[in-house]
Amino acid sequence: MTFKEIVANTIVPLGDLVIALLYAVAFALFLFGMLRFFNSSNEETRKKGKQHMLWGIIALAVLFAVWGLVKILVEVLTSWA
Repeated sequence: MTFKEIVANTIVPLGDLVIALLYAVAFALFLFGMLRFFNSSNEETRKKGKQHMLWGIIALAVLFAVWGLVKILVEVLTSWA
């Protein structure tokens, strides 16, 4: 088994699963904050909802950026090997 096969058959699918799970968690955090913000009349709860939405958006942006870098790295490693 070559390095290229190991990366393509083992590491990439495992990474795809982990990243999909992280995207789901970040999106769920955003939705939780949105529900908390819109369904509350308490100002403190609305503030916490805004905070959850903000962190959800930040997490999604970071995930998109990191995943792009990972894809570039995988392309370099698989074409290099």
